[in-house]
Amino acid sequence: MPITKTIRVDLPGRAYEVAVGTDLLAEAGRRIAARAARAVIVTDSNVGPLVAAALVEAVVAAGAATEVIEFTAGEAHKNLDTYRDVMDRLLGLSDPPDRATLLVACGGGVVGDLAGFVAATALRGLDFVNVPTTLLADVDASVGGKTGVDAPAGKNLIGAFHQPKEVIIDAAVLKTLPDAELGNGLAECVKHAVIRDAGLLDFIVENAQAFRERRAAALADLIARNVAIKAAVVAADEREAGQRAHLNLGHTFGHAIEAAAGYTLGHGACVSLGLVAACGIAAGRGLIAPADADRVRDALAALDLPVRFDDAPSLPAEAKDTNRLREIMAHDKKARAGVVRFILPTALGAAEVFDDVTDAEVRAAVAALDG
Repeated sequence: MPITKTIRVDLPGRAYEVAVGTDLLAEAGRRIAARAARAVIVTDSNVGPLVAAALVEAVVAAGAATEVIEFTAGEAHKNLDTYRDVMDRLLGLSDPPDRATLLVACGGGVVGDLAGFVAATALRGLDFVNVPTTLLADVDASVGGKTGVDAPAGKNLIGAFHQPKEVIIDAAVLKTLPDAELGNGLAECVKHAVIRDAGLLDFIVENAQAFRERRAAALADLIARNVAIKAAVVAADEREAGQRAHLNLGHTFGHAIEAAAGYTLGHGACVSLGLVAACGIAAGRGLIAPADADRVRDALAALDLPVRFDDAPSLPAEAKDTNRLREIMAHDKKARAGVVRFILPTALGAAEVFDDVTDAEVRAAVAALDG
């Protein structure tokens, strides 16, 4: 059986399963066809020829009708213009969708976020299934029901919570994943380790070579461990009223850097820089030992993720400017009454929300990244 692990996201009335394994596309086709007689697969120009085409064949072979809507790949296209285009194409199909139509997101986090938002809003809500195709989407974006698009003021500011009916993760499709995209996912795995499971950090470093070689079995194990962490947090706090905010460790800095760079630097690279900054502030406050901050920094560097601005030579000057970063942080959707909230580790494996991080601490953290 290709499924090696099934993780349940235990939400009252909206519980669903995440199936993790290798060579799951045929199984995904059967599962999708079992849910609906008609599926509309939303994908992007990168994933369409590589994975979505095979998924379409699997769905049709399992007996369901299917159509494909493809949009141009890239974070720069995760916006209202693309959302409007995908929605118009969905509603304009020669056989218009109805509420029995199933949307399937097949792609990375951009596809999952955008397709999920279309599902949340088309006909006031359609069911959808997520078939993620990047490590970043596998361990983060595909689980938890956050959907949406970016705005000029910041990342993911327009959207809705809309849980999938199922997530199907095939580690074998990661064999074509570029190194930079693999690193994006590994950054989120490091984040999970810092907030919930220090042992996972060792597992990541010890198996780095297997991950770089795209060994499907090793990646399936990594994905399952991280999905279990994400599922437990989401089940305890679906709408980010409490501990789910811990999943944003590194993201207040990371999203600001990403937005200031015009989304030209990968999400994981920005989160890596954000993790270094957050751990630096935590060490400065005495929440964690400097050695723990160094351990996180060294793990990120070992995975070829940036830990200083100089490690990302394409980063524009604006993304290194503290004033610009602070301006973007002020619009962060996690801010409360104008106060920017930061997630800081209180130990390796634990984190808390802090709303008293000073401007001086932020400036020192940014200066350290530039040092």
